[in-house]
This record gives sequence, C-alpha cells and structure tokens, in this order.
Amino acid sequence: MRELWAQMGSLMATVVFVYTIFERFFPPHFRDRFQAYTQKLTNHFNPYVQITFPEFSGERLKKSEAYTAIQTYLSANSSQRAKRLKAEVVKDSQTPLVLSMDDNEEITDEFKGVKVWWSANKSSTNTQRYNPFSYYAPPDEKRFYKLTFHKSFRDLITMSYIKHVLEEGKELEMRNRQLKLYTNNPSSGWYGYKQSKWSHIVFEHPATFETLAMEQKKKEEILKDLVKFKKGKEYYAKIGKAWKRGYLLYGPPGTGKSTMIAAIANFMNYDLYDLELTAVKDNTELRKLLIETPSKSVIVIEDIDCSLDLTGQRKQKKETSDDEEPKDPIRRNEEENNKSSKVTLSGLLNFIDGIWSSCGGERIIIFTTNYVEKLDPALIRRGRMDKHIEMSYCCYEPFKVLAKNYLDVESHHLFGKIEKLLKETDMSPADVAENLMPKSVDEDVETCLQKLIDALEMAKEEARKKAEEEARLKEEKEKEECTRMEEKNKEKTREDVKENGFH
Repeated sequence: MRELWAQMGSLMATVVFVYTIFERFFPPHFRDRFQAYTQKLTNHFNPYVQITFPEFSGERLKKSEAYTAIQTYLSANSSQRAKRLKAEVVKDSQTPLVLSMDDNEEITDEFKGVKVWWSANKSSTNTQRYNPFSYYAPPDEKRFYKLTFHKSFRDLITMSYIKHVLEEGKELEMRNRQLKLYTNNPSSGWYGYKQSKWSHIVFEHPATFETLAMEQKKKEEILKDLVKFKKGKEYYAKIGKAWKRGYLLYGPPGTGKSTMIAAIANFMNYDLYDLELTAVKDNTELRKLLIETPSKSVIVIEDIDCSLDLTGQRKQKKETSDDEEPKDPIRRNEEENNKSSKVTLSGLLNFIDGIWSSCGGERIIIFTTNYVEKLDPALIRRGRMDKHIEMSYCCYEPFKVLAKNYLDVESHHLFGKIEKLLKETDMSPADVAENLMPKSVDEDVETCLQKLIDALEMAKEEARKKAEEEARLKEEKEKEECTRMEEKNKEKTREDVKENGFH
C-alpha cells in the first residue's frame, strides 16, 4: 500500500509538472487547438451529453427566465439529496425556509425512469484578476446550471424533461411568490461583488382597493381596466403594441397616490420597482434598468415634476435671448459633467414607450405628481400615460370607507353633519384619516367623529378668511389699477393741452 501511494504521488507530480510546462511554454493558439482535439477525442468515447443554462442572456443584459425556473425546481428537490445547501427565509409563505444547491454541488433527478444529473457551477472569464482570498466574487463571474444525461435519451430530455422542469419551476415560483419592493442602485454598485442594478426588500404594504378612500364608481373603473390589461396578452399582440400600460396619478398632497400604487401592486400581484431618477446617470443607464425589470412588474416614478428638471425644456430653448452672451464651451462642459444626472426628457420618453420598452411585457408604468400642469404634454399624452386618474379631496363616500377602516362604523348620527361640511371644505383623505384615528384608549367613535367635525369647521373658517383676504387684496389691486389709469389719463390730457397750446 505504501508503494502504491508513492507511485500515485509521483504520477500526480509528473502530471502537474507537464501541465505547468504546457501552460507556460506552448503558444496560446497551440494550446487551444490541442484542447479542442482532446475534447473531440473525449466526446467520442463519452456517452453523456451536457446542456448548460446560463444565468444571464443577451450579453448579460437580462436574467434568464429558464435559469430562475430551474433554480426554483431544483430547490424543491435539492433539500433531500444535496449535502451542501443555501438557505433563504421567505416570510408568510407555504415553505418559509427555501433550500437550494450551493455552488459546485450536484444532485440527481429521475424522469420516466431516466436518471439525470444537475450541477450548480460558476466560472470567471478573467482568472488572472480572481483573488481566492477575497470574500467577494469577481465582477465577470458567470453562474450556470449544467444538465448531464445519457445520449440515448436525448429526445426525451430535450423534448419533454426540460419542458417539465420549466413548467414545474414556474408553478412553484407562483405558489411561493412573495411581492418585493425594488429600488435602483447607483451605477457605481452595478459591478464587483454587488453585481445588481436593483436592491429589494419584501413588499408588505397592506393597502387594497377595499380599504382605499375613493368613490366606488372610480374604483370599479380602475379595477376593470387592470383586469382587462392582465388578460390582454393576445389583444396587445393583435394590435401591434407593447404589452404595457401607463397611469398618471395627480392631485394635491395627501390624496392617496402612494396608497393607490400599493393597492394596484397587491391586486395585480406584481413586484414594485420604485425608480429614483436622480440616481440614474444618463439615458443609457435608464435603458439598462428597464431591461432588468421583468414582466409582472409596476415601475413607479413618484413626483415626476420634482425628480429631474424635465419640464419646459422646449420652451427654455425658445425663450433664450439673442443678446445673451454665449457660455464658454469649457465651462458649459464642466457644468454638464457636474450634474448628478443627465437623463433627458427624450430619454425618459423612449424609456416609457420607445423601442426598448418592448423588451418584456406585462408592465405597468406609473407617474405621480401634485402639479400636472407643470409636466410636458409629450410626457403625459395618451399612449404613454394611457389613463389619467385624479386623486381629489375627500368627499362623503371616501369618508365612509375611512370611518369603516379606522372606527369600524358604517353609520352614525354625526355622519350627516360631516357630509355637509365635506361639501363645503377641501380636506385630503390623509387629514380626514388622521382625525378619525383614536389617539388613546379613552377616545370612542363619537369623540373621533366630533374631532373631525371640529377640524372641518376650523378648515372652513380658515378657507373663509383666506377667501376674504384674497378678495380684499384683489379689490385693493383693482383700486390701485384704477388710480394708476386715472393718473395716466390726466397726464395724457395735460400733454394734449400743452401740445395744442403751442399750435
């Protein structure tokens, strides 16, 4: 036995020595040719076929749906067979602890009596930059799954088994689906160990259309529109339009725009992508972020009028004075480089409904604004923002929804007085809800309703005083204008008399 181990050690040392000489002293093209012929010779005697499924497709622009489905499928089988596992805790799911294969691990699977092997692998295209002592993966690392099977079962595996794996994986993913809220990372974090354009947390907002403070007729209109969109894959393909829908939510602050977005995401069971435009460097990065958003997603840009200086750009060019001294080109370039974001109105329009917007389907794009009149008409025209939804002040019907939500009451003798005050006063649903919310255990339904009545009466009185002040200021302005016109007319009369006196 000792001699056998000595011979094995000598053989291994010889192999390592020969391989080192081969790598260092033979030219690259010769090594590539030698490895190609060696691979052909090995394949000639090897009865097994291998298929790889990379994590990304299209030059790493988009994550492969097949890779995700296979990952989900294998996670359901690997916990019983693999020895090295990765664990992820999924809250409020049928399977709260999800186990999946660790890197460089292999498991077996069986389909109609045929045995196959799955392995999780990763590789780096630039091994010289790889640091084995680093905790982080190299920036050009590629992950993939490898499927190995006997060549005599090629048709069964390629025609039936892979289809079975993808369908089962997608079904498992939908069964254990948990909504996520994403935010875009700065481009400095897109490479290296992070390698992600989006970061996410679990989306746990409880808003639904049942609890949304809005007129029932408007709710039903929005719900019908959403259902029609969700079932419209064939319809959108028939009319030759990308499968997406744009919503513009506008209205005063506190009218429930963000709550509406959460309700849409929960109703559609779509992930939410909160896009922060100020963190996007330029139009190219904006397109890359769009490609990274999969189907069944809601892309949101809140307060679009405040995100970037995108409003009135066409007018600014026209209003530039001809006498204005042009800026020095070097200084102008420095100012452009110092801008945190170079996203333009044109880039944003192409993001919404340009050619790149067709890369993926079943997306909803939502803009919110408090001042819709500030937005460029091209940004909110039909076809980009297909449906405009005004989020207005609270009226009686939304109030009843809030009273049911906050106080669990559907009728009360004070409702009539509140209805009358809501018709006479502008108060946002957020302010109404704040007054309805009990602040202590001593506050009952009548106390909270009376608190709302007091707030409405105070708001009504403030609105009356404001209107009177505005009327007074308007009257004073009109008097000043009249006085100015009289003085001007008198001055003109004196000039006419003086002029006629000379004649």
